[in-house]
Amino acid sequence: MTTIDPQAFSAALLGWYDTHHRTLPWRVSPRDRAAGTRPDPYRVWLSEIMLQQTTVAAVKAYFEKFTARWPRVEDLAGAPQADVLAAWAGLGYYARARNLHACAIAVHETHGGRFPQTAASLKALPGIGDYTSAAIAAIAFDEPAAVVDGNVERVVTRLEAIDTPLPRAKAQIRAVVASLTPDRRPGDFAQAMMDLGATICTPTKPACVLCPVRPFCTATKTAEAERFPVKPKKAAVPERRGAAFVALRPDGAVFLRKRPGSGMLGGMSEPPSSAWSARGDGALGPDAAPFAAGWRRAGEVEHGFTHFRLTLEVWRADDVQDPAIEGWWSAPDAVAGEALPTLMRKVLEAAGVSPAGGTKPATTARRTRKPAS
Repeated sequence: MTTIDPQAFSAALLGWYDTHHRTLPWRVSPRDRAAGTRPDPYRVWLSEIMLQQTTVAAVKAYFEKFTARWPRVEDLAGAPQADVLAAWAGLGYYARARNLHACAIAVHETHGGRFPQTAASLKALPGIGDYTSAAIAAIAFDEPAAVVDGNVERVVTRLEAIDTPLPRAKAQIRAVVASLTPDRRPGDFAQAMMDLGATICTPTKPACVLCPVRPFCTATKTAEAERFPVKPKKAAVPERRGAAFVALRPDGAVFLRKRPGSGMLGGMSEPPSSAWSARGDGALGPDAAPFAAGWRRAGEVEHGFTHFRLTLEVWRADDVQDPAIEGWWSAPDAVAGEALPTLMRKVLEAAGVSPAGGTKPATTARRTRKPAS
């Protein structure tokens, strides 16, 4: 709970949002909403799934691509999973793509193509948890659900100067949001809280002077906004190693296989790699290759996952005939359309294979360092 006056708070916040809201491809503006335009639950759901653990800037292009190709939930439900994974490639957290497709099928087959209208019923769908169910219910169906993402957590911990570290403070934060969320315009309120955190109440150097809810904020009064939210010290990130093997045919086609349907990068395409995981290293060196070939060291790539960092040796072999393992040859002009996660695109680049198509002669070993995505 909170001592903040909910009506005064929401009036100040919504007044600011009406003028300063972000324009986003999945959002109905306050003006259009007041004129009677309703948010499309499909677009709200799709955007919220894409935005999990991902920035707005990264999501926009993917959202436009998905909605152009699959404009309705029944279109997405009817798509092959491999096509959905390929369209998702590069956005990361690939379990989201598998759950996205499963959820579309469930909505189409079980709910007649209509999303359930309450947070409780939405939460029963694949890939929809507490936050996403509340966001869809509030934005698409006007349920006064407590919507709490990372931006909202930051805003609330500063409003109330909550000293309890995250994630233990989550229940307290949710209670505050629930007490502040109005019955009228709950979806706009949720989006306003997100916009406030994204544009004003930022992690560092918050623009407190411009904040529409500054009079309600305890941290502003004590000039210590940047101290919140309180977070525990980060544990050391484990380092894992493995090897990847890029085999090329004389015509430039690259050999790919499909990863297991569950687990890391589940269902995505890859040049064969050793059995690395978050829990342990994979085998190293040319002897770890799944078939014999003239393997030459091409370099290394590094990639950051949520709970560990991975370094893969990259080995390349040219003029390879058909390997005796399950997989397929992807022609140079087909590689760009494969369901290759960012890690495996780095592997191909290190081996001289462009993920956009085309190959280069094998080179001497080199080390590739690129920021994780």
